[in-house]
Amino acid sequence: MSPGHILVVDDEKSMRDFLSIFLRKQGYLVDCADNGKEAMEQIRSKNLDLIITDIRMPEMDGMQLLQEVKQTRPDLEFIVMTAFSSTSDAIHSMKMGAYDYITKPFKLEDIKVTIDRAMQQLMQKKGRNGEAEKPEKEIEVKEIIGNSQPIRKIFDMIKRVAGTNANILITGESGTGKELVARAIHFNSHRRENPFVTVNCGAIPSELMESELFGHMKGSFTGSVRDKDGLFKLANEGTLFLDEISELNLQLQVKLLRAIQERKIMPVGGSGEFSINVRILAATNRDLKNEVTLQNFREDLFYRLNVIQIQMPALRQRREDIPLLVNHFVKRSCRELGHEVLRVSEAAMMLLANYDYPGNVRELSNIMERAVALETSDQIRPQSLPPALLESVEKEDGELVSRRELISNNIDADGGVSLDMVLEQQERRYIEAALKKAGGVKTEAAKELGISFRSLRYRLQKLGLDNGEE
Repeated sequence: MSPGHILVVDDEKSMRDFLSIFLRKQGYLVDCADNGKEAMEQIRSKNLDLIITDIRMPEMDGMQLLQEVKQTRPDLEFIVMTAFSSTSDAIHSMKMGAYDYITKPFKLEDIKVTIDRAMQQLMQKKGRNGEAEKPEKEIEVKEIIGNSQPIRKIFDMIKRVAGTNANILITGESGTGKELVARAIHFNSHRRENPFVTVNCGAIPSELMESELFGHMKGSFTGSVRDKDGLFKLANEGTLFLDEISELNLQLQVKLLRAIQERKIMPVGGSGEFSINVRILAATNRDLKNEVTLQNFREDLFYRLNVIQIQMPALRQRREDIPLLVNHFVKRSCRELGHEVLRVSEAAMMLLANYDYPGNVRELSNIMERAVALETSDQIRPQSLPPALLESVEKEDGELVSRRELISNNIDADGGVSLDMVLEQQERRYIEAALKKAGGVKTEAAKELGISFRSLRYRLQKLGLDNGEE
C-alpha cells in the first residue's frame, strides 16, 4: 500500500512548512503551493489524493480552487482551513464537496484525525487493497418512512453529511422526526460503533443541566454523594444529540460553546479538564436566528452549531407519504398489541390523507395506535379515528365548513350516512380549490395537494373533472 499524497496550499510559508513537516512524520508524501494557480498546475501533473487548502489567498482563493478542481477531479478530497469567524465559508465549502473543514488555530490531534479519516475514505473508494471497488452501500434509514420529493432530499442530505465531522442543526416543527434524522446520521458515520447519546434540553431543570452535560465531582453540591460522568464524556468518540437546544439558558450556552470550541470539559466541582472528541448534532422547533435577534440565544453558539442545517418538512408538506406512514404505523401497532394485521379502509385513508396534522408524524403515529386499539373489525374504519380528526375544519372562500356538516348533508333515505358521498364531495372540494389556486395547471395543483401528477389525473378521471389538458 503506497502512502497518501497530499498537497498543502497556503500563502503563509510558516503554515506550509509546519504542515509539511508534520504530515511527512505521519508517513504521507507532501507537496506545497502558495496559491491556487500554482496548486492547479501541480494537480494537473501529479497523482494527488488530498488537498489541504486555506480559503483566503491572493489570485485564486481556496473556494475557487475547490470549485474548479471538483469539475475535473471529483475524486480528489478537500480539507478547507478557515478562521473561526468565517463559518459561512466552511458551510459553503461543504456544500461544494469538501470532505471537512478545520478552524485556525487548530490542534495537531484534530487535524491528524480529520486527515486520517479523509484518506481512509479515499482509499476505500479507490480499492487500494487490491480488490475491485465496491458500490457505495445505500444509506439505511429504516425508521424514516416516505418517498416524496421533500423526504428524498432529506435522505440525500443524510448521505452527504454522515461521513463528515461537521456540526449539524436539524430544524422543523415538533413531531417531524428530527431525532430519527440525527440517529441516521450517526449510524451511517464513522462513529457508528461508538455511543449515540441524546438529551432533551427542555426536559431537565436548568440548575441540573450543567451537571448532566459535564458531570460532577463528589461533594460539589448537596446530594452529590459520588462522582458522575456527564453526557459529553459518555458520548466520547461518538455523537451527542442536543434536542430542543433553544431551551438552554444563556449561562449554559457559554459553557457549551467553550466545550465545543476547546474540545474540553470540566465537571462541576472539578479542578481539571478532560479532553473529549464528540460530534454535536442539535435540533430545535424554534427559529434560532430570531432567538439570536431577541438575545435569547448566543450568536457565536448559533454559528458553531449551524455549520450545516437540515430543515425537516411538515407532514402536510409531504401528503404523498401519508399512506406509507399509515400502513407502517398500523403494522407496528398490530405487532405491539398482538393483533392480526389490519388493513385500512379507503374511507379512513381518505380522511387521514386530508388532515393537516399539527403534531406531524408523531400525531399520525398516535392516531394509528389508537385506531388499532379501538378497532373491532378486520379493517381500520372512520369511526376508529379521533373525533378531533373527523370534526376538523377547512377554510374555503372565507367560510369554515366542518366534516360533521358535510355528513349531515349526505343522509340516505334510510337515515344512514353515505360515507362514499361525503368523501367524494371532500375530494372534489380539495381538488377544485387546488386547481383554482394553480390557475388550472395540473402539475402545480398536484404539488399543492402533495400528490403525484399521475395520482391527480386518476382522481380527476374518477370525479369526471378531467378535460384532457395538461
